[in-house]
Amino acid sequence: MLEALRRQLSDGLFEKVAGPEREKHARRIHDAPGPRLFADDRPIRHVHADHAMFIGGLRALLLQSLHPLAMAAVAQHSDYRTDPWGRLQRTGLFVGVTTYGSAEHAHEAIERLARVHSFIHGTAPDGRPYRADDPHLLAWVHVAEVDSFLRCHRKYGEKPLDDYDGYVADMAVIADAMGVPDPPRTVAALDARLDSYRAELKGTPEAREAARFLLLRAPLPMLAKGPYAILAATAVASLPVWARIPLRLPYLPIAEATGVRFAGHALMRGLRWVTG
Repeated sequence: MLEALRRQLSDGLFEKVAGPEREKHARRIHDAPGPRLFADDRPIRHVHADHAMFIGGLRALLLQSLHPLAMAAVAQHSDYRTDPWGRLQRTGLFVGVTTYGSAEHAHEAIERLARVHSFIHGTAPDGRPYRADDPHLLAWVHVAEVDSFLRCHRKYGEKPLDDYDGYVADMAVIADAMGVPDPPRTVAALDARLDSYRAELKGTPEAREAARFLLLRAPLPMLAKGPYAILAATAVASLPVWARIPLRLPYLPIAEATGVRFAGHALMRGLRWVTG
């Protein structure tokens, strides 16, 4: 009976995260012949296989929303409110193909994303024009994502790495192919690049609305609401204070260092059991 419950929960989770065609995508990623962008022992393969990516992904979305131009592109062109799971599935597929798929399929996925970005442009509420293929914005999205995946893996990964510089360098391979100018290749360079954007960041109404949706209004079955609340609290607790203030997110250091961290580790153990 316990095994039947585990399988039911596992199927429900993968249905949300990977979509109804997950088995077809998995076969295409893992069974395709040819060289890969990354060898089996590279840090990127280790980090992206860990369940801490669930926390890192949500943290990345919150952090990325702080750039007004990046957030304007999401608010005006994304379907995150009406189809959040579809967006998650497409993002997960891109990460899977570029990390584990053949080099040919990885570059095809990068080229498809570049074509999509070329059609996304407009004017932000503050009057500034934006383009999703602007190298400066691409770099912001990249560093916010890498920082989030790295920090959440450090804190909640099952087996932390000794070589997080290697992870940043691996992610730079993908960033180079996407047109990100001089992506950071060490943790120190990543920290410096992230810090260089601080003056541009702002908690716009669109960013705060996105945060409320992601943290409080995500469409979930009743059974998943409790675990998702833990996931949301853990993602918020992993953000620096300077990123929370403009999004009006709480800062409770004692609770975060005890209850939230304990619950986050318990959630990761539960997810590892569910997915086998």
